[in-house]
Amino acid sequence: MRTHLRTAAVVASAAALTLGLAACGTDSDPSSNDDAGSSAGDTQKITVAASPNPHAQILDFVRDNLAEDAGLDLTVQEFSDYVLPNTAVDSGEVDANYFQHQPYLDDFNANHGTDIVPVVNVHLEPLGLYSKSLDSVEGLTEGSTIAIPDDASNGGRALQLLAQNGVIELKDGVGANAVLGDITDDKGITFTELEAASLPRALDDFDAAVVNGNYALEVDLSPADDAIALEEAEGNPYANFLAVKAGHENDPAVQTLAELLNSDEVAQFIEDTYPGSVVPAFGTPGA
Repeated sequence: MRTHLRTAAVVASAAALTLGLAACGTDSDPSSNDDAGSSAGDTQKITVAASPNPHAQILDFVRDNLAEDAGLDLTVQEFSDYVLPNTAVDSGEVDANYFQHQPYLDDFNANHGTDIVPVVNVHLEPLGLYSKSLDSVEGLTEGSTIAIPDDASNGGRALQLLAQNGVIELKDGVGANAVLGDITDDKGITFTELEAASLPRALDDFDAAVVNGNYALEVDLSPADDAIALEEAEGNPYANFLAVKAGHENDPAVQTLAELLNSDEVAQFIEDTYPGSVVPAFGTPGA
C-alpha cells in the first residue's frame, strides 16, 4: 500500500497521485461531492486520488479504454505520500482514492478520526527487500543496516517479511502489528524507520531496505526480478482498493468505476504490464 502531487484529468480532460508533498484539489467543496456520481446528461463524473504507479496507470488504462463506453468522466489526482489521499477524500476535495490496503486504512481512521471505507479490491503489490550490494538475504549479517517503513501497518508488514526469510526473529503472535521492540533476535543488524516514499533512495545509505511495491516500480525496480525477498501473493491481506468516505459506497459513479476496475480487461492489463510485480486481487474487501 501501505503513503505528496500532480494533477491528471482522465476522460474529458487528460493526463495524470503517488503516495510528493503537495496536493491539487478539485474545484469542488465537500458539499458538492454529495453529488459525486450524479450524471451530467448521461455522463457520471468522479475524481480519484491515486499514487502514480501502478494506481494512476491502471486508472489511465480505464480512462483510455473503458470509461467512455461506461459513461464515466474520470479525473485522477496523483499524490506521492500516504496521508493526503485520505485527507482529500475526508474533506471532499476528491470523491475516492486508490492507493492503500486495509491495515493501513484501519490505522489511519483510528488515528485521524476519519471514516473512509473500502469499496472493491483491485490489486496486490508484494512488499520486497532490496539491496544494491547484496544478492541474497544470507548477506545480511552482524553489522548490516536495514531501512523499513515508519508507518505502523507497513512497518509490521516489513518485519514479518524479514522474519519469514530468517533475517530476524519476532515474538510469537505479534502478526502484522509487529514493531521493532518485538524483535527477539536482530542477528546484530541495525534497523532504521523511514517514510515509505523515501526508502528507494535509502538503498544508497543502507545495506538493504524494505520497499512498498509502488515505490519500487517508480524507480524501475521490478519486485519479481530485483527483490532479494518478496511477499507471497496467495493469502496476502494487503490488497489495494478503491475507497470512499462512508456513505458514498453506492454512488453511481463509484459503482461504475468499481466494476471497471474489476473487469477482465484490467486484469489483463495488470498481468501484461507488471508481470509478477503487481497481481490482480479482485473482489469485496475482507472477503
